[in-house]
Amino acid sequence: MIHQTVRVVENAPMAERTYRLRLACPEVAARIRPGQFLMLRLPRTTDPLLGRPFALYDTVLENDKPVAIDVVYLVVGKMTAQLAAMSAGETLEVWGPLGQPFLDVGCPPRVTLVAGGIGQTPFLAYARELLGTRGYGGDPPRARTAAVALYYGVRTAQLAAGIDDFRAAGVELHLASDDGSLGSQGYVTQLLEAHGKTGPLVGCGPEPMLHALAQLARKWGVPCQVALETPMACGIGICFSCVTKVRTTDGWDYKRVCVDGPCFDAAQWMWDESAPSEELFKN
Repeated sequence: MIHQTVRVVENAPMAERTYRLRLACPEVAARIRPGQFLMLRLPRTTDPLLGRPFALYDTVLENDKPVAIDVVYLVVGKMTAQLAAMSAGETLEVWGPLGQPFLDVGCPPRVTLVAGGIGQTPFLAYARELLGTRGYGGDPPRARTAAVALYYGVRTAQLAAGIDDFRAAGVELHLASDDGSLGSQGYVTQLLEAHGKTGPLVGCGPEPMLHALAQLARKWGVPCQVALETPMACGIGICFSCVTKVRTTDGWDYKRVCVDGPCFDAAQWMWDESAPSEELFKN
């Protein structure tokens, strides 16, 4: 892990309340892998006191060497509102890369990614890694699949971010929105189920969506992993504020999302059974 103060290169709007933040941090960019994340903190302030986790969107190359990192964020609170006001040349505290990369999917003919809300953010670099167009963490490019599909659901079209980036990366896109303003109307898991059995599945988004995705994977009998969007305080496993339940040979145990995840096998992940699932809101 590297902890340093880095310069903001760009802070560009992508969609409603959604921005792409580019940070000049070549040391971290050279090490980070898809599925991992950074912790960002505003310097010279105690409000907010703690950093916030942001997934790798992609690295930026210059002469084939990674020189910067892109993260994509949605303005939802104090920290992200202050991030949105930042300009090129200002600085942020960064520590990373953190967490584990996406789980190995082997070499299937097709990988299906499922995102809800701002959950598409870890998938651009991952799609490029799967298709073999980019290498990360010092690894050379190596194709792991022939096709990557992204099922992406948002509340409304104005919140959809990065669609052109995914198309340019060679990803097959399937879109859904709650209000029907983009793609199919309804939940993204409904669209996925309507298109029929596929896999392996990789999901990131709100917990009800991941719950529904895990149920669908179990019904289809296909591998599935979920990338959790759990709030974190430290990002390095000290505070135990981001634990989640996973099944073990002895029953279950708590795992820290920041160091053991954020990606977990959906068959082992124990979601809150009392929480609503998208399945409950069909039709």
